This record gives sequence, C-alpha cells and structure tokens, in this order.
Amino acid sequence: MSKKILVISTSPRVGGNSETLAEEFIRGAKEAGHETEKVCLYDKTIGFCKGCLACQQTETCIIHDDAAVIVERMRQADVVVFVTPVYFYEMSGQMKTLLDRTNPLFPGEYSFRDIYLLATSADEEEASMDGAVKGLEGWISCFERSRLAGAVRGTGADKKGDIKNRPEILTAAYEMGKNV
Repeated sequence: MSKKILVISTSPRVGGNSETLAEEFIRGAKEAGHETEKVCLYDKTIGFCKGCLACQQTETCIIHDDAAVIVERMRQADVVVFVTPVYFYEMSGQMKTLLDRTNPLFPGEYSFRDIYLLATSADEEEASMDGAVKGLEGWISCFERSRLAGAVRGTGADKKGDIKNRPEILTAAYEMGKNV
C-alpha cells in the first residue's frame, strides 16, 4: 500500500550530508511506490513558540510563518522523516524549533504513525547521536499512535560531501526508505 511520506530536512546547509541521506531515503521510498515530499527548512521562516497554548483550543498557531504549512503537511502524512545534522550531540536548532511549533497537532487528528530519523555528525561514535534520538522520542511520546520506526546514524561526516564516502550509511538510508 502506497504511503504519503513527508521528509523534513532541517539542516541550514544546502546539499549537506544530512540532505544527501534524505535523498537516498526518498529514492528508496519512491522505488517502493510511495508518494514523497521533501521540505527543507534552510529557506523557511519559523519563529519560536511563544508558549501561549492558544493552539490547544484552535489547532492553529497564532504565529503566521512557514511553520503553519509544514505542520499541516505533517498532519496529513502517513510517515514523517526528520533529517538533521547533529550539533553538540543534539538535533539542530532548526529541528527543535519546528518540533516546538507542532503543538497545534497535539489536540487534533493526525495521520502519521511511523516517524524516522536520519542524522549525520562529525563524530565517529554512534552514541554521539543519542541526544537527537532521545529528543525526538520525547516529541513522539506526545503522539500516542506514533512510534520511532527507525534511525540512520550517519557518523563521521564533517565536511560537506563526507557522507558520500560512507556507502554503508547511504545504503541504510535507501533501504529504510524502500522498506517503510
């Protein structure tokens, strides 16, 4: 059965290592017959959540920026894939800001069930990504019908393009997309 997959690339670097992983995931998902859409945050304006909680009544944020459109796309997707570089052992600030702005999803209906994480870091150790995984799992725990279905840890990718020297990681992202 074809699924509607939303891939959200949160890197501030155009064409960077994490975005390369996203492209491999998308390639696999498309080959498996899924509908994919990729949103990149590097050219989006997304303000910080103000914590007013008005969205808990209206299911709409009071801030009018690019987050509203992304959140609505998330609401309609069967699968959401977050893509992030790991900075200081945590997800990018852009990703965290977007997660905070998804508060309008909490009180209403949403389609997504499976959540995936594609992450890259300069550090060689897979444990360097534990903070990003834990942070995303905290967000997922607020959506009872969802789960972290998989994560690709793209270690050892510092400079732009380094991930291309890690074919096993590119293959893992492709296979994950193909097996959604």
